[in-house]
Formats: sequence, structure tokens, C-alpha cells
Amino acid sequence: MNDQTLSPAEEINAPIMAVASKNQRLGNYFLDLLFLYAFSFLMGIILYFIGLGDIVDNMNETLFGLIIFLFYYVPQETFFGWTIGKLITGTRVISEEGTPISFGQAIGRSFSRFIPFEAFSFLGNEKHPVGWHDKFPKTRVISIR
Repeated sequence: MNDQTLSPAEEINAPIMAVASKNQRLGNYFLDLLFLYAFSFLMGIILYFIGLGDIVDNMNETLFGLIIFLFYYVPQETFFGWTIGKLITGTRVISEEGTPISFGQAIGRSFSRFIPFEAFSFLGNEKHPVGWHDKFPKTRVISIR
């Protein structure tokens, strides 16, 4: 049976993946914001029709928003390595080691997005745009096209 894992020497010589550009990152942000609003709206309708509308009405709006936010980002990034926005822009999130991200890293990315002004954190470095939601959980967004 052929083992597909790389030896340490092969890993060092493996091609470096292209970090996503600022334009791709900006596209991810706006597309995911649009899809997040659509997802939130759809979840509100579904919860209303299954009889949980009163729970949503009585829930703190911030808490409901946090739950929706986590249900949008964490499963997509954990299981697929992308969100709908990343899929459209041809990008993917990986660990710094080049492997799929873990559930913990996806949670870390999501909670890091709540840091004030975090959305602007990746704009400083012209060559390698890496935001705080990449840096803290040790992930990178790469271009796959």
C-alpha cells in the first residue's frame, strides 16, 4: 500500500501555498456577511415554523447573533475548509502546517473575529495579508485557484 504522507525532508521541500490576496479576503468578508444575513433570516423563519419563535423573540439579540455566527462559520471551516464566500473567491483556510484546521482552530477563528477592529488587522501587510483571526489560532487563508 502506498503511504501518501510526506517525510520531514519532503515537507520542507513541498511547494509553498499562495496566501490569499487582500482582494480575495475582502471578497470573503462581504460575501460571507451577505450569506450570514441570509442564513440568519432563514434560521429565524425555520425556528418560527417549528414552534420556537417565542424562544427566539425572548432571547437576547446579541446571544442569538453569536449562536447564528458560530453555526455559520464553524461547521463550514471545520468540515470543508471554506465558507460560501471562500468557495466563491477560490480560497480555503488551513492550519499553518498546511493541514485542515481543527474544530478548536475554527472556534478560535470565529471568536477572534469579535475583537474590535479585527476586520482591519490583515490590511497592514501588503505581501501576506494575515488577520488576527488567522494569527491567534495559527491558520492561513490560501488561494486555491
